[in-house]
Amino acid sequence: MKRRQHRELYEEFCENLISLREGASFTQQQLAKKLGKPQSFISKYESGERRLDIVELVTILDALGVTLAELSLNFPSTAKRVK
Repeated sequence: MKRRQHRELYEEFCENLISLREGASFTQQQLAKKLGKPQSFISKYESGERRLDIVELVTILDALGVTLAELSLNFPSTAKRVK
């Protein structure tokens, strides 16, 4: 995959995480407190400045009440490729 395509997909992924957080009615500060992390942790991964590992992602999704399977269904590029 070309670097630009990868970056675009990751930006889409970050936007999806923001939408999930907002849909759960959490501010960055509220989610950070629930995770026991500083607000900058949320800000950095949402902006793409920091990458998440799978354990962090699953922990965040759990705090938002979303499964990894649900995340993949909500990821538009994934849905387009599956069809």
